Amino acid sequence: MKYIAALTAVLLSAGAAAAQDRELSVGIGYSEFSRPGSENSALVSLDYRHNAFYEKGIFSARFGAALDVQETGDLFIGAGVAGKWDLGQSWFIEASVLPGAYFESVALNELGSTFEIRSMAGVGRSFANGTALSLSLSHKSNASTADINPGVNSLHLRWHFPL
Repeated sequence: MKYIAALTAVLLSAGAAAAQDRELSVGIGYSEFSRPGSENSALVSLDYRHNAFYEKGIFSARFGAALDVQETGDLFIGAGVAGKWDLGQSWFIEASVLPGAYFESVALNELGSTFEIRSMAGVGRSFANGTALSLSLSHKSNASTADINPGVNSLHLRWHFPL
């Protein structure tokens, strides 16, 4: 947990002079592993979204990165592309695909390989002060690139902060 706090402080201080399009989200949630005998657990997530590199109408695309830490000690870190659709009246839909590395600390929480992809979709609401709250579902899988591919699904409640 102290590593997440330190990373959050670094990202917040580095983004102080950055454009408001950048954001950091901190989430809490719960994960359910598909493999029998695995240890389901709570998780903490930290996501960073960079300035949009593509915008058209209500859609914007950005590069992003994520760190997920399970209560059991399992860890995922990844980077990829995130999209956001502004629906009006402060509502939005978000999605991302982040390939990365997964390290299990519980043997039966193995997902088949170190290479895993976190896909995420969520819905949220922005507030006048620039923050937002979202509820999202994510799935980690190795896309059948390994001999086994049990996967893990997570539900996140995320608080977004502009940088």
